[in-house]
Amino acid sequence: MSVTSKGFPLFLTFDVDAETMWTARDAAYAKRPILMSQGAYGWKVGVPRVLALLARHEVKATFFVPGVVALAHPDMVRSIVDGGHEVAHHSHTHRWIVNLTPEEEREEMELGMDALARTAGYRPRGWRSPAAEFSEITLDLIREYGFDYSSNFFDDDSPYLLEIGGQSTDIVELPFRWVLDDAPFFQYSIVLPGRTMQSPSAVLEAWKREFDLLYAEDRMMMLGMHPEIIGQPSRLYVLDEMIRYAKAHERVWIDRCDVMTDDIRPRLRSAA
Repeated sequence: MSVTSKGFPLFLTFDVDAETMWTARDAAYAKRPILMSQGAYGWKVGVPRVLALLARHEVKATFFVPGVVALAHPDMVRSIVDGGHEVAHHSHTHRWIVNLTPEEEREEMELGMDALARTAGYRPRGWRSPAAEFSEITLDLIREYGFDYSSNFFDDDSPYLLEIGGQSTDIVELPFRWVLDDAPFFQYSIVLPGRTMQSPSAVLEAWKREFDLLYAEDRMMMLGMHPEIIGQPSRLYVLDEMIRYAKAHERVWIDRCDVMTDDIRPRLRSAA
């Protein structure tokens, strides 16, 4: 049985980290304008370029946005919403959860929720952690704040319902892996780890081969990208070609995370 009623789900997601990619690691980086300009590329150039590409392909996507980025660039958030895309929660300042106290983690959740509700016009339904980290209380906060889906874990190639505190929930988990993220292939900065700059063709080949097996096994594919990275010309080529490749197959459904998880949830319940 397919996990969705419309066939194979391909999720296109974008973490709009912008300057928080740097400031979350060290607040002092805010005083280094060249570093900050690398993050600014995301909201100045990357997001508009990605939105234009999605419009050309007539597909919808989900943008995970930190609260401070949304507050600094409300027009950017509005352009995402006006394009028919989803805005989801990606913390407030993108600080790593493992470095926070429980009180600070709750504040990140609360402030981010408020910022996105004000700029997007609705409470976000999905949550992705900064830097793929959880604490002992993160799952409880996901449930407490009423999220309908999460995209954080690396333990499967199919969606599943989260279990929290030994109890089943209706929260759909959309797992992903680093091979399906643009940062390990393309992220380069003199102060960030993993300095790498692979050729676009190599990344496209990896993503196509991932797609082939996931599609054959009737699972799902979750691409995680960053506008300051994938929005650069040679990297946008990868996304453009990946969408074309996927759409050439039957039964491929590309849409927002909230729309697809609403379709997936009852099927997961019935299979349990």
